[in-house]
Amino acid sequence: MSLTSALNTAQGIFNNTGTQSSVVSNNISNAGNKDYVRRQAMLTTSLNGAQVVKIDRAQEDALLRQYLKSSSQDSAQQTLLSGLGDLKSIMGGNDYETAPSTYLGVFQQKLQAFRTSPGSTVAAQGAITAAQDVANSLNNASNSVQDVRASADKQIATAVDSLNTLLSQFENANNAVKTATASGADASSALDEREKALKQISQIVGVNTTTRANNDMVLSTSDGTILFETVPRKVTFKSQDVYNATITGNSVYVDGVALPRGSGSTTTGQGSLQSLLQVRDEIAPNFQKQLDEIARGLVSLFKEQNTAAGPAYVPGLFTWSGGTVNTGATAVAGMAATITVSSSVITSQGGDPMRLRDGGVNATGVVNNPTHLSGYTTDLDRLYTALGSDIDFDPAAPVVGFDASTGIDSNVSIMEYATNSLGWLEQYRSNATTAAENTSAALSRSDEAYSNETGVNLDEELTLLLDIEQSYKAATKILNAVDEMLKSLLDIAS
Repeated sequence: MSLTSALNTAQGIFNNTGTQSSVVSNNISNAGNKDYVRRQAMLTTSLNGAQVVKIDRAQEDALLRQYLKSSSQDSAQQTLLSGLGDLKSIMGGNDYETAPSTYLGVFQQKLQAFRTSPGSTVAAQGAITAAQDVANSLNNASNSVQDVRASADKQIATAVDSLNTLLSQFENANNAVKTATASGADASSALDEREKALKQISQIVGVNTTTRANNDMVLSTSDGTILFETVPRKVTFKSQDVYNATITGNSVYVDGVALPRGSGSTTTGQGSLQSLLQVRDEIAPNFQKQLDEIARGLVSLFKEQNTAAGPAYVPGLFTWSGGTVNTGATAVAGMAATITVSSSVITSQGGDPMRLRDGGVNATGVVNNPTHLSGYTTDLDRLYTALGSDIDFDPAAPVVGFDASTGIDSNVSIMEYATNSLGWLEQYRSNATTAAENTSAALSRSDEAYSNETGVNLDEELTLLLDIEQSYKAATKILNAVDEMLKSLLDIAS
């Protein structure tokens, strides 16, 4: 080997080890960065010796696609579970202290006590107070359900804004990737930025990817709507400030196409947006419908015959803003929010609680005990029995698509219906909890598999750094040997 060849070899080693050590150092400094993909300096050997030809990025497209799918599914399931948790909290937690069924049970007991002592003003007042508690629980539950819908609506608006921002960031990163790829430059940093945005997008909406020339990427939603192609597609949503049982929420549009909501306790949704739509537009409204059916049942059960012109029956103990009696098996939207106990039996409002015993709670209602006999129990017996008798409820109250065997029977007593409503919610939440545990485990496995292939292993990087150090030492020895030889030649020449 000539001195020139030796010097060239040493120079090549120095160049290679410099690039390699820079790559390894960068890997080590990003060991804790989940959005960083490991790099490696690739060497090739030619007549001129070994040289770094490119910086290779440990990209695993198949594992990334699986991670994105798992991320979308888990985000959707966790969002659904959170919404169901909010609905459960309305009922007072595990013991359902504030549930209408709990207050209905107390009311039934107080009505029984009044039947036992029909001449007792205290017993009458106890029954009226318990009835007020039932009405208040329905009012509060209905308002809280609408608050859950309003909260979901606000979260949808926030998620849409975030999605549009992320799509803009994705566009910048994608343009940088295309430019670097076309010019032959290292696109690793731009690819990391694009992948980071992609992971965040997958948590909001399900996303499929297609790669074209120059590493250009196209994004579409899980149902096939284009989300990004060269430029971001606009995601639009108009938020509602106030919700009640009669208001329908607005859709989320991706490039003018409505995003479908998820369905089922193991939601079909991909990403948080579809689950938020499911909570706002399916689960909460159907729970509201069940509350409205309880309210309709109470008004119907405690109705009185009308002595004036008009309908055959008028509201009795329980009335509502509509002031009518709906005996058909069809829910009346928002009825639970306005149900109340008639003021004619509330002492503080100048009423007489004994009207519950005698009849004539409504101004045009029939008075069945006009002489106010203290031992009269006919009406109280009838009302108490009615609470345990089967009546027809709206069969559309359970969520469409929910297992019919675990839904709410449409021909049961109001007491059983109120209890079954809680059972429906609790089973839905239980199934969603199991599904959330499964999606969380799947995401964890996908994340681990992807990290194992693309993440930085400090032990491997430190070992590689030692190998680079040995190469550097070898080049130093060559350079020292050449230096000694040159000194010898100069000494001979002098």
